[in-house]
Amino acid sequence: MKPVLQVALDFVDMSRAIKCAEEAVKGGADWIEAGTPLIKSEGLDAVRELRKRFPKKTIVADMKIMDAGRTEVEIAAKAGADVVCVLGAASDSTIKECVEAAHNYGAKIQADLIAVKNIKKRASQIEKLGVDYIGIHCAIDEQMQAKDAFGQLKEVSKNIKIPIAVAGGINSETAPDAVRSGASIVIVGGAINKAKDAQKATSDIKRSMVTLKKVKTDLFKRGSEKDIEKILKKVSTANISDAMHRSGELKGLQPITPGVKIVGRALTVRTYPGDWAKTVQAVDAAEPGQVIVIDAGGVGPAVWGELATHGAVQKKIAGVVIDGAIRDVVEIKKLGFPAFAKLVTPTAGEPKGFGEIGVPVTVGGTKVFSGDYIVADDDGVICIPAQKAAEVANRAMSVMEMENRLRGEIDKGSTLAKVVDLLKWEKQ
Repeated sequence: MKPVLQVALDFVDMSRAIKCAEEAVKGGADWIEAGTPLIKSEGLDAVRELRKRFPKKTIVADMKIMDAGRTEVEIAAKAGADVVCVLGAASDSTIKECVEAAHNYGAKIQADLIAVKNIKKRASQIEKLGVDYIGIHCAIDEQMQAKDAFGQLKEVSKNIKIPIAVAGGINSETAPDAVRSGASIVIVGGAINKAKDAQKATSDIKRSMVTLKKVKTDLFKRGSEKDIEKILKKVSTANISDAMHRSGELKGLQPITPGVKIVGRALTVRTYPGDWAKTVQAVDAAEPGQVIVIDAGGVGPAVWGELATHGAVQKKIAGVVIDGAIRDVVEIKKLGFPAFAKLVTPTAGEPKGFGEIGVPVTVGGTKVFSGDYIVADDDGVICIPAQKAAEVANRAMSVMEMENRLRGEIDKGSTLAKVVDLLKWEKQ
């Protein structure tokens, strides 16, 4: 079959989903999916509304059926769904019931192999049960860990004859790869429903599928370990805080040099209040691009100043974060060096040599280890544990993309409260 572009409307508000769907249809979307979040939030009225608004389009109900196959397929089909999704992890009897119910109502079944361990084997089994489509799906939470479905797609496409759908972080750069790998249906969620201009985003993706030529995009990408710093430079500490469920902040630290940003891995220093010996030794120990993170007990005297900053600049150190005091701030600002501290004082301490470099420290109430990622901007300082850095960076990028869409909707003459239908979601 000719490659189909399916837009997954993974919203929780009907009005926002409809707006995005209208833009996507203008951009060339072939199938429109009522995503699982939308169905869980709005019920099958989401499918009814999509059928009403787009009577000539194929409407997909991503029900993720796991049990009660007949009942759930029947209600989705009666609501107007042309295609209903069952989980490939469901029992054979449930999938059979879904197939029989769908065919009674003129609908079709797509089996979604999300979270199935042996996809190749299960796809062959499910094909024999009579489903119309197989779905290869890399879950959103797995996308944040930089996983993709294309390798599995190639394997499955060699062994089954029915059309294959693929979903999982696809954008205008990767859509051609999906088609080359054997996908007949390319399912795109975030790259369309987070786009400020969903019509253009859809058009770019559709064009890339038809021509098999990538259309460059700076957004809707998920990186691996090697991409962490590149991604963190694009997002804000506010984005990261949201991605980390409002955690990770080094509280009480203020920017000494406004308008500059820190992104780098921590080299930690624990020192006695006012003892600046280990802090300046850390300048010698640090690698280019590292951030010196100092636990000085949150009090003065200063453990960092202009002369230490000059050395840090020469070493190409990314910045300094001090749970304690700093001085010479006028000179540090002139140097443009990124510095964050709890206190500013003219009084320096003494180099007594107490403390350690590279040990776990507590800064602003948060535990920091050498190797953790530090991001700081005018909003404050965030620490990302090294073992979670790729996932957090990807989630922060997703937050930024969602805000881009919201910003676009607001700028068309609305407000945040209206766009997100705030009253609807208040606790009663």
